[in-house]
Amino acid sequence: MFAKRILILFLLLIAPIYPWITLHAAQNNFLMENGETIVFLGDSITQAGAAPEGYVSLFKLACDVNGHTVNVINAGIGGHKSNDMLARLQKDVIDHKPAWVSISCGVNDVWHGEKGVPLPEYKKNMAEIVDRCLQAGIKVLLLTATPIFEDLQSPENAKLRDYNDFLRQLAKDKEILLCDLFQTFEKFYEIKMNSDNLMTTDGVHMNPRGNRIMAAEILRALGMPGQQLSFAKKRWELVNNM
Repeated sequence: MFAKRILILFLLLIAPIYPWITLHAAQNNFLMENGETIVFLGDSITQAGAAPEGYVSLFKLACDVNGHTVNVINAGIGGHKSNDMLARLQKDVIDHKPAWVSISCGVNDVWHGEKGVPLPEYKKNMAEIVDRCLQAGIKVLLLTATPIFEDLQSPENAKLRDYNDFLRQLAKDKEILLCDLFQTFEKFYEIKMNSDNLMTTDGVHMNPRGNRIMAAEILRALGMPGQQLSFAKKRWELVNNM
């Protein structure tokens, strides 16, 4: 077991040195340029994304092993809703002067029920968050909120659909990138869902499988070529086995 861990660590350390050996033929359509910074704005799902198997960490690892030297800032705070993220937008995002921001917001706005954020207020908050980022010269990647409980027919998901529909329209109106995570999870549940193949630990927060799906979809939305993404997934499996 010790020897296996040493081998895995060795492969992770040297991986950034030689991706060109296996990926030389891959066309680089990745939208982030070397030296750029991306801030991941979100709630506890994003905050937990800083763990080794979290989606933010997997995003960074995928960039590293494919020779994309980008900077990543995790701005996820547990329990936060759209009003909270709007209140800290300047300090946690704009002041960092990033090239990109990934915005994940909506789960708590719905999940918290009476203490959540009604749809009209959510629309106003999200539109202002996007507008302020764009005005600051930050490119926006908007994520639809992932399902609440792994049951597409739950009352929470029925309510969440209107919030995600708004995000899709907002991305279209503002001509910004959209990563439709809800749609991806929805297709997964419809085709592959069973009690042994879940994507969360508690119905909301991601397990390793859910984190890998989130990271892959975000990288795909940012244009990472399929061959580079496949290479990254092999490195992710090493992390998962540690």
